Amino acid sequence: MAVSAPFSFLKNRKHQLDRMTLGDLVYSFFTYYAVIAYIIVGIVSLVFAVKWFDNPLRMLLAMLAASVVFPFGWYLVHRNILHARWLYKSPLTASTWKRIHFDHHQDPNDLRVLFGALANVLPTVGGVIAPIGYLIGGRSGAAAALGWAMVITCFYEFCHCIQHLNYTPKLGFLKEIKRLHLSHHFHNEQGNYGITNYFWDRLFGTYYSKAAELPKSPTVFNLGYTADEAKRYPWVDRLSGGTRGDGHPKRFWQGKDGQGTQPEEAPASPEGSP
Repeated sequence: MAVSAPFSFLKNRKHQLDRMTLGDLVYSFFTYYAVIAYIIVGIVSLVFAVKWFDNPLRMLLAMLAASVVFPFGWYLVHRNILHARWLYKSPLTASTWKRIHFDHHQDPNDLRVLFGALANVLPTVGGVIAPIGYLIGGRSGAAAALGWAMVITCFYEFCHCIQHLNYTPKLGFLKEIKRLHLSHHFHNEQGNYGITNYFWDRLFGTYYSKAAELPKSPTVFNLGYTADEAKRYPWVDRLSGGTRGDGHPKRFWQGKDGQGTQPEEAPASPEGSP
C-alpha cells in the first residue's frame, strides 16, 4: 500500500502496517501530526536548554534521568493502566481505554491506533520529565530533559511501528525487540510490556523470551474484555459496534468485507481463529 499524501491528512484512511513498505512508514511517520508536535517541542526545549545553559553536568544528569524514567514510566503505565480492567468499567474512561489500547490489541497493524494520543502523551511525559529535570538542573535541566524525552518518544514510537511493520529488521536489536513485542500481542499479553527496553520486565518478573515459557492467553486480543464483561460494562462494546471476547475476537478493522491479515512474523493465532 503506497502512501500518497501526508498521514495527518488521511484520518479516515486505514494505514495497515502489514501492507506498507519501510518507505511508506517513514513518510507516514514524519508527516503524522503527533510526531511533528514531538519534534517541535523537542527542538524548542533543546534551544532553551542551550539558551539557559548553566551547569553541563547537571544538564547531562537531567537527560540521563529522562532516559531512565521514560522506560520505567512506560512499563508502569502499560502494565498497571493500559492492561488494567478498571478503565473499561466506567463510562467516563471506557472510550479512552478503547482508543489508547483496546483497539491496538484488536488490530496491532492499524497505524492510526498504534501511536499514543498526543493529548495523553505530551502532558504525561512533560508533566513527569520536566519537573525531574528542574530538580536536577533548574530551568536548563528541565528544558534539556524535556527535549531529550521528545527524542526518546519519537524513537519509541518508530520502533513500535517497526515491530508491527511487515518488515524484517537487519539490525539485531530491532529484530529482537520485535520478536518480544509480537509475543506480547499474539501469544500472551501479560508479559513483555517494554517496547525498546525490557529491563523492567526482567526486574519485575514479567519478561519471557520464548512462547513456551507462558501458556497462550485467551485474552491476548481482547485484554479481558470478554463477551460476559461486555454485557456488564457495555460502553466499549457500543463504541466498537459489537465485540466477541471468546478467544475468537471480531476484528473491527476488517470491515464489512472481512479483509486483513496478521503480520507474517507473528506467532500463530489462537486455536479456532480464522
